[in-house]
Amino acid sequence: MKYYDKLIFELSRPGRKGYELPADKFNTDGLAAIPQNLLREEKAELPEVSELDVVRHYTNLSNKNFGVDTGFYPLGSCTMKYNPKINEELCVMPEFTSLHPLQNPDTAQGALELYYNLQHALASLAGLAEFTLNPYAGAHGELTGLMIMRSYHDARGDKKRKKVIVPNSAHGTNPASAMVAGLEVVEVKSKPNGSIDVEDLKPLLNDEIAGIMMTNPNTLGMFETEIIEIAKLVHDAGGLLYYDGANFNPLLGKVRPGDMGFDIMHINLHKTFSTPHGGGGPGSGPVGVAAHLTQFLPNPHVKKAENGKFYVDFGKESLGSISTFFGNFGVMMRAYAYILSLGKENIRNVGPMATLNANYIKESLKDDYLLPIPGVCKHEFVFDGLKDKSTGVTTLNVAKRLLDYGFHAPTIYFPLLFHESMMIEPTETESLETLDEFIEVMHKVAKEARETPEDVVNAPLTTPVRKLDETNAAKNPILNYKALKENA
Repeated sequence: MKYYDKLIFELSRPGRKGYELPADKFNTDGLAAIPQNLLREEKAELPEVSELDVVRHYTNLSNKNFGVDTGFYPLGSCTMKYNPKINEELCVMPEFTSLHPLQNPDTAQGALELYYNLQHALASLAGLAEFTLNPYAGAHGELTGLMIMRSYHDARGDKKRKKVIVPNSAHGTNPASAMVAGLEVVEVKSKPNGSIDVEDLKPLLNDEIAGIMMTNPNTLGMFETEIIEIAKLVHDAGGLLYYDGANFNPLLGKVRPGDMGFDIMHINLHKTFSTPHGGGGPGSGPVGVAAHLTQFLPNPHVKKAENGKFYVDFGKESLGSISTFFGNFGVMMRAYAYILSLGKENIRNVGPMATLNANYIKESLKDDYLLPIPGVCKHEFVFDGLKDKSTGVTTLNVAKRLLDYGFHAPTIYFPLLFHESMMIEPTETESLETLDEFIEVMHKVAKEARETPEDVVNAPLTTPVRKLDETNAAKNPILNYKALKENA
């Protein structure tokens, strides 16, 4: 083992120190002293290392991480697209980062203008009337949208509408958000291609239904061709249509959810609008609504006065506040920069290029991997594992083997409609050369599965951490260095 492959505690040597805290200049008369009952009884067990060792250790760890900037990341349904670096530079401009949300709006007109313009840009792309940028993430946006749905029905005195229809192929956050919003989930079946079964939907519609949650294209990457009929059926029954924006990327600039009949939608800025993704945040899940729902949008809201000044509005019919101030401003800045960089003439190319890349990979690999749904997909598609399953090589094995070749695995075992699901989404930002290299490796892994299956089953073979006992890791996790020493 190399010296810098060791854990930081293993690098520790008594007496080494890589820092020196400044003298406490503010502890006058002991006013800032920590109360005795809050002090540790024993010294914290911390590593004793030099600054150089610390820098090398964490730099070495960072080089072992996989991300969009280091390689192809075809996670289906996650849209792991490139994050332009110009956006990162703009979002740390001191003119914006030094603002405070409680300062006078007259002194923050630039920030409010950015909010206002982004709200309307998203509304234009979505075909809806207004947006709120306040939700902190996609699931938070779902919850906000469902709260708007409830507010609408409650304002009309239609309080018995407490059920929401969710397809059995939906993202897992859909039923979870509905439950948190106090709604009962009613499942509607899907056809073999993942589209909603209209005939199964019809008997579910009654005066207790608040609405339906959908994504289009659906979770299998196929466009809901009966969406106009579905919208009419739900609206005629008094319900609303909610659009899960997780799959909005392939429609960007081409098709608008509002034109399909959706009343409410959330957008994942970290997917469709190329802001940082993963690691627990910061995120953003703006929510848009049709004209008849704008009064229910959460407070506060940025509006523009007749004199051209921007101001903060608190609507009386609003469902209330769902976040602190206006959400994650830095994420909004990145999304706004992305939209301005592309412009109207280029943003319409995002969806077609994402669709082209997905279909290119699908058609190139269908001889080795089982394709349960033929035909043209949108941004993503699903294989049901290897075509030749005789050697027992599973989707999990294929995913682990891809790590040996420098590719992140696609989404596996989701959606649950297929036993060996492998969901692949290349996004529009990947080059033909990258796609060809991925296709070549996928064919190579399929050949290995036939000829030397032990290489695939035992993968990964070249990564810093090899194949894990995942069952034991889940049952007996080792979460700190002390536990590691005890289990050594």
